[in-house]
Amino acid sequence: MLRVGMWGVVALVTAVVLSGCSNKGRLAPVDDHSIGGVRGAVRVMPGAENAGKPGYYTVKPGDTLIRIGMDSGQSGRDIARWNKLDNPNLIETGQVLRVAPPAPDAPVARPAASPATTTAAAPMPAASASTATPPAAIAAPSAAEDAISFQWPARGNLISGFDESKNKGLDIGGKVGDPVLAAADGRVVYAGAGLRGYGNLIILKHNNTYLTAYAHNQTLLVKEDQVIKRGQKIAEMGNSDADQVKLHFEIRRQGKPVDPAKYLSAN
Repeated sequence: MLRVGMWGVVALVTAVVLSGCSNKGRLAPVDDHSIGGVRGAVRVMPGAENAGKPGYYTVKPGDTLIRIGMDSGQSGRDIARWNKLDNPNLIETGQVLRVAPPAPDAPVARPAASPATTTAAAPMPAASASTATPPAAIAAPSAAEDAISFQWPARGNLISGFDESKNKGLDIGGKVGDPVLAAADGRVVYAGAGLRGYGNLIILKHNNTYLTAYAHNQTLLVKEDQVIKRGQKIAEMGNSDADQVKLHFEIRRQGKPVDPAKYLSAN
């Protein structure tokens, strides 16, 4: 059995005490998640200075530019251009986007670097009070814009009518391949399948007041920026992202869904 003298015990206890003192106050490292290494700093979201102003929109969870465009009556591509988005597919919750055209001849700020991580959205223009573009108000529709004439976009039985909370348009039945027609003259602002629940979708912009949407198509026959005439065949009916063959048709007035039957009944 190992014997330790009195002085050896004293030396051992002293070493333990000194070791404890030397580590006093030394804790495990803590990750610094603050911005720029400054603890407690709060990140300012891109465009935050415009939050709540007319003509601007604060991004919510699940938003896409296509959805924001439909809800504001604008083209998603135009919104990306007005906000200088490097990647229109990357927008961030809390980001504030311009959703109305800038004032004529107003300077548009260049994008500034965002302090977000590599998964963050593309930067928005950073503007101070002295350089910011004046907030764009959404103009009231003129009588000429409101007088637009819409025709039925398809021939078939009406499956579902308009319900502001449950169905934002009309559902028209038919067979796969039946023609889908433009309800009025316009320009294609979206053609694709990027909006969940709509399948193969076409959105036409008719003027500064009205958009129409044509969903669940089998085939799309037009491209973005193409000018379309009333009655032109733009798609073929299908059941993409739907439980049956149908055309889901919406009319949006300044981004708000309205009952298409009230606009189509006289045609």
